[in-house]
Amino acid sequence: MSAPRVTDELELLQSLVDLAQHPRIIELGCGAAHLSRKLLQRHPDSTVTGLEVDERRHAKNLLKPQERLTFVPAGAQAIPFGETTFDLALMLKSLHHVPLDLLDQALAEVHRVLRPQGLLYVSEPVFAGALNEVMRLFHDEEVVRAAALRALRAAVASGAWEQVAELHFETPVHYRDFAEFEQRMIGVTFVEHRLDPATLRAVRERFEPHMTADGAHFVRPMRVNLLRRRSAA
Repeated sequence: MSAPRVTDELELLQSLVDLAQHPRIIELGCGAAHLSRKLLQRHPDSTVTGLEVDERRHAKNLLKPQERLTFVPAGAQAIPFGETTFDLALMLKSLHHVPLDLLDQALAEVHRVLRPQGLLYVSEPVFAGALNEVMRLFHDEEVVRAAALRALRAAVASGAWEQVAELHFETPVHYRDFAEFEQRMIGVTFVEHRLDPATLRAVRERFEPHMTADGAHFVRPMRVNLLRRRSAA
């Protein structure tokens, strides 16, 4: 049975979490905070604190203020807030970006700042699919994604967390052409990709067969783990 197609992950989040009961939200590795911005528009009682370690992305975020949305330059491994500050933590394609030796520390930090019975929503790309085969030519994340999943499972096994749900879904990804793919995926600010001409040519050659009259269409397989913080670690 194929995984369901999800075009709006906020709808998936809302189906799993009662946001009215979890109004104080922290997003770790928030990037441009697209989902959080949309969430605040739909849920006027919610507040979001977005943490981001990429200085350039953080500076851009500050140029786009939004009511009830606060940006803080920090990482998940050192959250600058006190215990039980938040009801819900979001990690959207960000857990595998935490340094490998700090994964356990990051999850312990999230546990610390969540209230008892607070929730951690982790959405991670699965290392599979045609888009992944293009990306791995210059940015192979097999090791870090596997480490992130092991860290989640170890956190649950420790007794600090209870897993509420684990589910898989697919999300469509579209690029108008290779130039847009290069701008969005190679020209990111949180990691510096310097592709030599041969590698760039190989990436283009693997990308081009997916081009159609209206651009290149891919499907990204995703996994969500929803964890609940137990009262004591």
